[in-house]
Amino acid sequence: MHLGAMREDKTVEDFRYRQIEQHLLQQIASGTLGPGTRLPSLRHVSARSRVAVSTVLQAYAELERKGVIESRPRSGFFVRRDAQELPPPPRTPRPVLRPHTINRSQLIAAVLESVGDRELLPLGINCPAEELLPHRELARVAARMAREDSRSQVGYLPVEGSLSLRRQLSLRAAQAGLDVRPEEIIITCGAMEALHVAVRSLVRPGDNVLIQAPSYFCFQQLLENQGVRSIEIPSHPRHGVDPSDVERALSRFDIRACIFTPNFNNPDGSLTPDKAKKEVVSLLAQRQIPLIEDDVAGDLYFGPSRPTVFKMFDTQGLVILCSSFSKTLCPGYRIGWIMPGRFRAQAYSVKATTNVCTATPTQEAVAMFLQEGRYERHLRALRRRLLEQTQAMQLHISRTFPGGTRVSRPEGGGVLWVELPRGVDSVELMYQAREQGISIAPGTIFSTQDRFANCIRLNTGNPWNEKLARGVEGLGSLVHGMLPAGS
Repeated sequence: MHLGAMREDKTVEDFRYRQIEQHLLQQIASGTLGPGTRLPSLRHVSARSRVAVSTVLQAYAELERKGVIESRPRSGFFVRRDAQELPPPPRTPRPVLRPHTINRSQLIAAVLESVGDRELLPLGINCPAEELLPHRELARVAARMAREDSRSQVGYLPVEGSLSLRRQLSLRAAQAGLDVRPEEIIITCGAMEALHVAVRSLVRPGDNVLIQAPSYFCFQQLLENQGVRSIEIPSHPRHGVDPSDVERALSRFDIRACIFTPNFNNPDGSLTPDKAKKEVVSLLAQRQIPLIEDDVAGDLYFGPSRPTVFKMFDTQGLVILCSSFSKTLCPGYRIGWIMPGRFRAQAYSVKATTNVCTATPTQEAVAMFLQEGRYERHLRALRRRLLEQTQAMQLHISRTFPGGTRVSRPEGGGVLWVELPRGVDSVELMYQAREQGISIAPGTIFSTQDRFANCIRLNTGNPWNEKLARGVEGLGSLVHGMLPAGS
């Protein structure tokens, strides 16, 4: 058999056994398979799912490794007695629909202090662990390019960035059904600069911008720095942005632009359905309101296919798509991009007067990494690991946090959104956790309103091990200690 075909077969088998594992986990989480229940036999699941017995056995072995089930000689597999149902998903408190001037800077700065601090257990920053990233492969590619063409590596690139990298991004967009030419893409210093360029291209001080809540705290800081007021609509933990909420806000306020994260929103992990994406784009197009789309986690899906983007339904150039490789490949390289649609001239001007262009060596190294087909192979492995780590953390939270805790069930991305029992102050929890060497992100910073004071965001980008398990257990103990008297 051809090597490529063998790899494809292995990928299919991996997906099948993870489908079975996911199905069983859902049944255990819902209580359909309670503690002590005997699981269906390998042959029964094999026949029902139309997969090999070895594939089912692989799924059972993985669940046993995670401590969810146990095998008993000559009896089969059983749900462990100490297995618990997953907590329900967090609720969706409705924000007060009015403009807010944002001021969370000091608290956000306290959270960002943990970036790069190797003394802390990194649960507060949304970033994959270095050991999950292809750092050696990237280093070899970069070294080879420096040897072969060292002169060009120290010079400026055009303002819009490396043509070879923009070509690779255009090809990836085409594979996802998006028609974007290389000349329609501008390379930026991470997604944050892409968002900065987009906001500066569209809004002025005093303008109203529509955002979902909870949403990435750096959106709020960016808007604050621009003197812009935000209007929040709810982000539902399962289905993200609701078009009816968008329409209600548009009918009441003069909205200059929107910033939404439809795919695995940070922090609640929500995924906006395609139908809703299309409807939102249509609503905004009728009023000629631009939409800034953050798709930084779109490649980190756990299902069989990548979710679509708002820009897929954009026929008027009103959607500005921003993304980067920071959550998937190389956060330290600071490679992002913006697809600014009809606002290219404004975006080009802002980029040129901000930092002229993005660093040359990292752009060219990433372009070659993509060109050689390494990125897709890496993504497949990374998605598997993130799914495993997310499930392990969900299960450990269910065992160690107090009753009344709710946990998101994302279909991709690298974070969990945890709603703690009422009365627990997430900011105080952050400071107590830091004293124990654990970083977390308190829910307060993900909204301009005080509606998530008892929520936290946890990073699932770290390989699950005993140290991480002890950290989550320690965090749960702190939460227990913060419960109001009589709880």
